[in-house]
Amino acid sequence: MTNKFKDPKFHNETAAREWFEAARWPQGPACPHCKGAKHYATKKEGRYRCAAKECRKDFTVMTGTVMERSHAPLTMWAAAFHLFASSKKGISAHQLHRELGCQYNTAWFIHHRVMEAMRRGGLDLPPMGGEGKVVEADETYFHDKPEAKRRAVSTGGGKKMTGPWNKRTIISLVERGGQVRSFHVEDAYVENVAKIVRDNIAKESRLHTDESALYKKVGREFASHERVNHGQKEYARGDVTTNTIEGYFSVFKRGMKGVYQHCDEKHLPRYVAEFDFRYNNRASLGVDDDARAIAAVRGGEGKRLTYRQPH
Repeated sequence: MTNKFKDPKFHNETAAREWFEAARWPQGPACPHCKGAKHYATKKEGRYRCAAKECRKDFTVMTGTVMERSHAPLTMWAAAFHLFASSKKGISAHQLHRELGCQYNTAWFIHHRVMEAMRRGGLDLPPMGGEGKVVEADETYFHDKPEAKRRAVSTGGGKKMTGPWNKRTIISLVERGGQVRSFHVEDAYVENVAKIVRDNIAKESRLHTDESALYKKVGREFASHERVNHGQKEYARGDVTTNTIEGYFSVFKRGMKGVYQHCDEKHLPRYVAEFDFRYNNRASLGVDDDARAIAAVRGGEGKRLTYRQPH
């Protein structure tokens, strides 16, 4: 790994382990198996043994996280978490491979596991918005679906197929001044868009959208549904606007097109979660790069990815 960062945790294994332990266990090491706080150190540095009679299992700071059973040094993991936390538009596995000075397979392994740590899947999240608060909703389309290209070839017409039906679809909701939630859906239909909006936004909220008919029916369920007409060059009317979510999409699409460029459909939810994570832990909310990296480390608790890079 290149000595890009001066902090000891990026080039000293003991310092890296201590940083990860402080991030994961602010109150001291706890057994990932039984959650017990009593433990004692073994002869091997960084390895602990649970003191509970019913457990007695060994563990390290990597046990029970996205890093479990990785052979990559902790200095690489620390650098990767910081690079993800500080790269506004993301960092590709190829760039990570160059920055860390490791093999591409190792960089790909780390890349997807750091993104998994940033994912908030499985959490029972409270509704967004509330009385008097504004939640903006919108959808974006990017990258052709592989099956759309195959269909274009099979038609034999030689015409370029355009329109959102052959693109990958992302639905996002952003609470103004707050957080964002994004969803990868097969297609943007009224039914699945309405379900996302209904399940994630408090009914007392003000819903702001563009003129899309996708939100017309579900919008009646909220305190108000106010729209701007982009087709008529209207982008704001008083405080009615979708500029916040458009700004989020701007960063997301620049990252997906300029940094990642190629992304398999099965991995897309993880990439979307990465952009959500950085937006939800942004500087305007008082979160700097170090705090963002620590939040990502804590998000890796209890998560595992067992597959490797496909050959």
